[in-house]
Amino acid sequence: MVNMGTLADTEVAGSDIYVTLGLTELGKGVTRPPQILQLVSLLLEKAVKKNEVLLDTMQIKDVITMFHGLRAPTLSIRQYIDRIFKYSGCSPSCFIVAHIYIDRFIQRMNVPLTSLNIHRLLITSVVVAAKFIDDAFFNNAYYAKVGGVGTRELNRLEMKFLFSLDFRLYVSVETFQKHCFHLEKEATLGLQIERPILSCGIKENWPHNDDSTYAPAIAR
Repeated sequence: MVNMGTLADTEVAGSDIYVTLGLTELGKGVTRPPQILQLVSLLLEKAVKKNEVLLDTMQIKDVITMFHGLRAPTLSIRQYIDRIFKYSGCSPSCFIVAHIYIDRFIQRMNVPLTSLNIHRLLITSVVVAAKFIDDAFFNNAYYAKVGGVGTRELNRLEMKFLFSLDFRLYVSVETFQKHCFHLEKEATLGLQIERPILSCGIKENWPHNDDSTYAPAIAR
């Protein structure tokens, strides 16, 4: 399995952008969060804000999916991404790939990102990305604690996410590099990716009696 962190270090054409986004190894002892965390959280926050305004003004009812909670978590998107990065041990490149996966998910499922689903989509996409591109990763029980959900819930979320993507997890070097430039451009210009505001066609009925004591981190 190719490690995207190593790929970012060796890809000459995109070396500058990789350094800027914090995807390359700058030496031991570097504790500053990579720039990519800020960019991904910024774009996701803008997407959520815009979608919720449109859902409200257009009076479109958001169909509940497995990734929806009953209320928005207390942690902001940025705080949640920082928490995942701090405790998961995932490479910075995981967050690029996770963002690509989320983009694929919302296009295939026609589901808008909102404050009720973004946190579960984040932890699920990062877990899937870590397992696919990183050389080492933890089990779901550990990731569930990091994400503030139950282990059984994360298992269900992961399977739903994989089937929604039709298990198409491969990200080419070209796609990875283009997404890096796209993220930086969107964040720099303060633009927002346009997405159709459509309801998900699949309704999910799921229990809330999970086995985790970490659930308060994610609102039910």
